[in-house]
Amino acid sequence: MTQVSVRGLSKIYPGAAVPALDGLTLEIASGEVTAILGPSGCGKTTAMKMIAGLLQPSAGEVCFDGRSVLNYKPEQRGAVMVFQNHLLFPFMSVAENIGFGLKMRGVAAAQIAGRVAEMLALVQLPDMGRRRPADLSGGQQQRVALARALIVQPRVLLLDEPLSNLDAHLRNEMRELIRRLQKETGITTVFVTHDQEDAVVLADRVALILGGSLRQYGPPAEFYKRPANEAVARFFGGRNFVAGVSDGGVFRSALGPMQLPEGAQMGAGTLTFRPEAVVIGQGAENSVTARLIEQTFLGTQTRLRLGVGTEVIEALAGPAVAEGLCLGDAVPITLPRPSLWVLDGGAAGQHRQV
Repeated sequence: MTQVSVRGLSKIYPGAAVPALDGLTLEIASGEVTAILGPSGCGKTTAMKMIAGLLQPSAGEVCFDGRSVLNYKPEQRGAVMVFQNHLLFPFMSVAENIGFGLKMRGVAAAQIAGRVAEMLALVQLPDMGRRRPADLSGGQQQRVALARALIVQPRVLLLDEPLSNLDAHLRNEMRELIRRLQKETGITTVFVTHDQEDAVVLADRVALILGGSLRQYGPPAEFYKRPANEAVARFFGGRNFVAGVSDGGVFRSALGPMQLPEGAQMGAGTLTFRPEAVVIGQGAENSVTARLIEQTFLGTQTRLRLGVGTEVIEALAGPAVAEGLCLGDAVPITLPRPSLWVLDGGAAGQHRQV
């Protein structure tokens, strides 16, 4: 297992006016899974390629176990990258694809065959060794690509959008497989994705990059409970933002006085809470009466738009609750204290590491 340190990593492509990646710093613990998350063009794949050695950084450092690897060629770093489009050799069998890395290292054929059989069992393709990549589904090809990477026992496994080409059913299967393989092998794993659900399900820690800059780095739950700023909250589905002032553990705004959890910042700021945190009904504290403006059926839930004074907020309600509501109704709601968080209005460009 290997600790990965990324310090001040930047990349400016020739002719570009701004960096593709600007000063990325991450400490990735040995044996953990880290997701580098962000929209297309944010710099996340650039970061991964610099860790792999496929791109030279404009500035910064990449260390494995405290030792710089910047002067090492990609094949010397001990990091293996699995690309989004698999890059399997079409003229080779599945077994030959998986064993290719060992063959290039001069490992004996009998030993390769044994290791390939182990890998096929590990990725749950025990009878597929003789097939060609073209005979496999997209999910099966992804498993072969993983097996080919794992067979060389890399120090660091790098996955480029590993689930983006799969349908919903296969995505769930591959999430479970990747997580299981990582736990069994203990390999330090970094993957890039634009999908927050993939990041939350798979990663021990998430690095959110927006516009080439790190905005927050920490456990997945922190992005929902304690977002660093409004941009982070919105990326993770935040919808409710109310301006006001926090003083003495109480946030005062158009919603009325709201009791805050410990650790909430003081002074002027923006109160945020997630739609799913709004409770329909009267509570012991933080309760107000809202007016139902709009409701949208989403299948398993209904999205409610609620007017409270001059503010409009969103909530999610289950079928049993939503069926009893009509437009214009007065609806009692409660904002549980632990679900509230105050954002610093001046923190849009900052990031937080937890």
